[in-house]
Amino acid sequence: MRIGLLTEGGYPYATGEQRLWCDRLVHGLAQHEFDIYALSRSARQEDHGWIQLPPQVQRVRTAPLWAPEDDGRTYGRRERRRFVGHFKELATAVCGEGDGFADGLYGLAELARDSGGLYAALRSELAVRVLESACRAHGARRTVHAATVPDYLAFADQLERALRPLSLDWYGEDGLGAVDLCHAASGGSAALSGLVAKRFFGVPLLVTEYGVQLRAHYLAASDGELTAPVRALLAAFQGRLAAEVYAQASVITPGNTHARRWQEKCGADRAKLRTVYPGMEADRFAAVGEPVGEGADSGDPHTLVWIGRIEPAKDLIALLHAFAEVLKKEPRARLRLFGAPVQGPQAATYLAHCKALAAQLFPDEAADAHAVGTNPVSFEEIGGPEAPELADAYASGGVVVLSSVVEGFPISLVEAMFCGRATVSTDVGAVVEVIGGTGLVVPPRNPRALADACLALLRDPERRERLGAAARARALELFTIEQNLTAFRGIYLELISHSPVQREAVNEDGEPLPFAHPAEAHVPGHWTGGTPSKGRTPRWADGRGLVGAAAVTAQEARA
Repeated sequence: MRIGLLTEGGYPYATGEQRLWCDRLVHGLAQHEFDIYALSRSARQEDHGWIQLPPQVQRVRTAPLWAPEDDGRTYGRRERRRFVGHFKELATAVCGEGDGFADGLYGLAELARDSGGLYAALRSELAVRVLESACRAHGARRTVHAATVPDYLAFADQLERALRPLSLDWYGEDGLGAVDLCHAASGGSAALSGLVAKRFFGVPLLVTEYGVQLRAHYLAASDGELTAPVRALLAAFQGRLAAEVYAQASVITPGNTHARRWQEKCGADRAKLRTVYPGMEADRFAAVGEPVGEGADSGDPHTLVWIGRIEPAKDLIALLHAFAEVLKKEPRARLRLFGAPVQGPQAATYLAHCKALAAQLFPDEAADAHAVGTNPVSFEEIGGPEAPELADAYASGGVVVLSSVVEGFPISLVEAMFCGRATVSTDVGAVVEVIGGTGLVVPPRNPRALADACLALLRDPERRERLGAAARARALELFTIEQNLTAFRGIYLELISHSPVQREAVNEDGEPLPFAHPAEAHVPGHWTGGTPSKGRTPRWADGRGLVGAAAVTAQEARA
């Protein structure tokens, strides 16, 4: 089948949070064709270029969200009236409690298709007047009542960028109209292209979120650069967009229960939700996780290891204070902090603060009058002489620690589990779900509890070994690339078995291929369970409908 993979700030660019799992998905499902539709987030990301793409990627189309995209289109009187009507529906729903968000959104999409892009219209004085009227209308939220003209202009700028996919030329018989399935690698603007493809061509939409896009918008909007009215408007818009994406998606695949709870709170139907854990490479940690021989090295039994990005959310301050308590009771203990290369002034400042605190808490001490003083805490970089590879960092200690106060899916924790290491973690994000009883979990921002858990494992080598073995077995069962690919392979076949054929199958000479598609695909209407009543999800979309014979038929037809 032909998959339209929709990304924002990731694949196929060399940087971005979606890059790795999307690349593994495309390489692992080589029997399908992939068209990539990517939105870039910065000029720097585009300058880094693309990663090498496999032959099953048939087409790549990109568009920036960070730069102005004025197509030079201006609307006449009739188009302006259409724009005002649709934009007013959308703005009223964002500012108040109206239910016209979807009508306004799709109305703008149809206007962009018929009359050109929305860039000039969304940044016009007309749009500002509509926003002002919606913000001051009866029933509007109290926060947006205080908005001023600069707030309207700032929100209009953010809104135009978020709605930019509506103005792209991706929709047609040579674009998303020709794919069998749209797979959005995140919510938000990336999934917006899938909404339009479903609206115009009936292409089914699959949404995957390993980090909930709406939560990311909430965190980004709290940085203090935007005023309260603009933050309130952006939060309301993103919330409405997320609800529409979840309503229209045939299947939603959160990466963990933490993301699933967010989606349910935003209106996602539980029947559509199927947790698919991220797939990670286990082979790169095999040498550490599967030691050979009875005397195999299981790491320094007195060393605690921390691995991750140096940033305040990782709460290294609490970890250093916890280690001070550990050192009082276990003088031979050592803490090794392995970080990725520091990027940005904020991270550099935080690293300097942590080093200063470590120097204050742990002054260099010598064992006797003739020895050189050493510090029990070390700050190192992955790729340095003592840890040239990531696996070497995990192999250097007997216990791996995670001290975060904010965490989504804890990748470093899964890597430690692949290495067969016992872990001590704070109860944030999806940590408990990932650990599943194979490690110790303590409350965040509690150095005393963190110290007690570390001491418990440092003093009990047999318990460390048992927990490490159980953690590796759990990671190999749930978090490998193979389980991820198996899950998406089944979801793809299920969705396509219940969807109409979007294109005709032809041979090398351009002649139609008989029996290329199942006969059921040509039956009008919802042939799997009748036409659903308004507001009710059909059985094939909620995961309880036919999969067996229909899926086999579709799979054989595309073999």
